[in-house]
Amino acid sequence: MASWQEFENGAPELARTARRLMDAYKHKVLATLRKDGSPRVSGVETTFRDGELWTGSMAHAVKAADLRRDPRMAIHVTSRDPQGEDPSSWEGDLKLAGRAVEITDPELLASFGQPGSDSYLFRLEVTEVAWTRVEGDDLVIDSWHEERGTREFRRK
Repeated sequence: MASWQEFENGAPELARTARRLMDAYKHKVLATLRKDGSPRVSGVETTFRDGELWTGSMAHAVKAADLRRDPRMAIHVTSRDPQGEDPSSWEGDLKLAGRAVEITDPELLASFGQPGSDSYLFRLEVTEVAWTRVEGDDLVIDSWHEERGTREFRRK
């Protein structure tokens, strides 16, 4: 698993776009796995700090229980519809997958303003990132995977 900084180092152009989209949209969709293995989607907010991607959860939230039991997760950042009739004006969607590492260190929790709280803090490690958009008549997907690096796919 890679830290956000490691992803940035390995795929700087894609990381800039990913960061721009993540910063532009406060609310994202988090996918986790329920106890029975079925998927669950929840709203989530993220933040960047010290070269890492972070998210939190309120006490007793089912998404936190999911992540504590099985740290695999995915995040989807949606964007506004294209302006006018040109599909190329769509800024695209961003997806990332990896795992959430629960943080229990009291000093680190305090630095996030969570000392002694029942809230949860997770550092998100990434294994893959994909940005999907339209260019002309092509659907374009720029992707990064920790094992194979970056690739671009085009579909008519």
